[in-house]
Amino acid sequence: QLQLVESGGGLVQPGESLRLSCAASGFTLNDYAIGWFRQAPGKEREGVSCIGSRGVITGYANSVKGRFTISRDNAKNTVYLQMNSLKPEDTAVYYCAAQRFVCGPRWGSTNEYDYWGQGTQVTVSS
Repeated sequence: QLQLVESGGGLVQPGESLRLSCAASGFTLNDYAIGWFRQAPGKEREGVSCIGSRGVITGYANSVKGRFTISRDNAKNTVYLQMNSLKPEDTAVYYCAAQRFVCGPRWGSTNEYDYWGQGTQVTVSS
């Protein structure tokens, strides 16, 4: 069974950091581009970043540029999202998703992805 599992979420204060992990089971991530998405209460799910199967980073949402960094370790079958200088508006459930090989121009669209994780909650509050 193909699964993506996110971890690393939690409650932090503004300005602090978290690193999210997206681990695959049942398949290898080597052939998949991985996108990170987030969904805040009452809002649509939005694309945060995407990294291709060979490590090419397609981009970041404007709201996280300069603060978040996506990376992958194919040997560990895991993709990461390092989140620094967190703000209350970053509070959301964060999801990872997989699509074949590359992050296309519509990487921020949920329709582009074949597999999804269950999400991990990130809360930024003082």
